[in-house]
Amino acid sequence: MADKAMSVRLVELLTEQRKALGSAWVDAVSRTLRGRISEAELDRELQELFTALVEGLRQGGFDWQGEDFAEVRALLTELSRNRARQGFTTTETATSVLAFKAILAPTTDSSAEDITVYLQLSQLMDALALFTMEVYARTREELISAQSEQLLELSTPVVKLWDGVVAVPLVGTLDSIRTQVVMEKLLQTLVDTGSEQAIIDITGVPAVDTEVAQHLLKTVVAARLMGAECTISGIRPQIAQTIVALGIQFGDIVTKATLADALKHALRRGGVDPMTAGGRP
Repeated sequence: MADKAMSVRLVELLTEQRKALGSAWVDAVSRTLRGRISEAELDRELQELFTALVEGLRQGGFDWQGEDFAEVRALLTELSRNRARQGFTTTETATSVLAFKAILAPTTDSSAEDITVYLQLSQLMDALALFTMEVYARTREELISAQSEQLLELSTPVVKLWDGVVAVPLVGTLDSIRTQVVMEKLLQTLVDTGSEQAIIDITGVPAVDTEVAQHLLKTVVAARLMGAECTISGIRPQIAQTIVALGIQFGDIVTKATLADALKHALRRGGVDPMTAGGRP
């Protein structure tokens, strides 16, 4: 059978059995999703897809990448993105498409013509399922990326310690991406608060190597360009030894052992006596 004849025959089969096939499709997918999507929502979703699929076959045959299948692809994109956001697995998402093959599977009573048509439909649904999985995977990557950015924001707070003094307490590994976040938040906070003293506390940074030192220096330089003086605190004995062994030079940047020492230094720079200061945090 030619593709055109097969698509015409398939449209006939789907149109004749639309109600029964639509219900069977919803039932099959509903069992897989275990009730995590309402029956009404699932019915609407799959009935729209059923209609678009029949129209695509009628107008464009089996060319699922053609313009006549644009509505099918749009609906599958929406389905995939919704499933990804709702926390469904790749298998559960693909099953929403592949279940259509099972409800149309030929029986011993099926004619050779209908079996041939089914095999062609099977290839079509496999291609659509792969398309669905690709969209799902891209959406999951976008979600993971967005969540990572949110975690970076949460793990890199900039706090006001005193009038004119802000601090960035760093915890964990400092890489180029996180350095950019630190820099952006610190600079914005300097603008918002009008602070002239900034403390970068690395007490929670497990190790300082050449790369981490370069990241710290970039942040200090950026803050200086905004008119703020920076102090690096949290230089523990082990980190001090590593810095010396690596030959890392901090130049004229002031370093302190503790955040408390750095705050005292910043207050003195701001003309405040730490021993008598009070009431202006």
